[in-house]
Amino acid sequence: MFEVKRRAEAVAAVESHVRGFFAGHEVQAHDYDPGPGRQDEVPGLRIITVGPGPRGNCWTYVTAGCWSAVENHGHGLEFVLTAPVKDESFVELLGRIADYHAGHRLDLGHSLPIGEPWIPGSSCNHLLVSLPYLHGPELERCPLPDGHARILWTLPVTADEMAFRREHGLEALEQLFDLHGIDPVDPARASAVRPASGPPVGAPSLPAGACPAVGA
Repeated sequence: MFEVKRRAEAVAAVESHVRGFFAGHEVQAHDYDPGPGRQDEVPGLRIITVGPGPRGNCWTYVTAGCWSAVENHGHGLEFVLTAPVKDESFVELLGRIADYHAGHRLDLGHSLPIGEPWIPGSSCNHLLVSLPYLHGPELERCPLPDGHARILWTLPVTADEMAFRREHGLEALEQLFDLHGIDPVDPARASAVRPASGPPVGAPSLPAGACPAVGA
């Protein structure tokens, strides 16, 4: 009973944090149903869906419940996915990420294949766990009653970008993203890996304008 209450309080705190950060946006949260024949790896998982608003024109999806399943001494993760449109497939994708995290303990810099394009026609069929550059540390740092959660970004990437990361490291890949000025929510974006490219020099960042504020 204590664990059920603790989990519910953590989920509520994450949801409150997300709603506060996205004030002025339409925010909905629903219990995640893994579907028939699938084990519930993250009990009580909810997926928060955030519509466009003052903070940007994109759709944002956030887990609430991963922390409770995998936390260590009060510290754990939740995940955010940013997309150009609203679609239930992104809710399902975050549910799969949560299940994978429960079994494999994802962390910053980790990646996972998703077996198909994140959006039909896209060349991005992997996800890279990254800092939430589109939203910043204000969203990333989520206080909870019994600790805190980091909300990390699941960034859609290509297979050759993952191969580049394995050879050169995460920082070099982020520098490559910065060099090419990728739009991380564009499903048609080309891979940042170019035949003549090597790891450029410079501070890693992603374009702040990828999800421009309404009216900007």
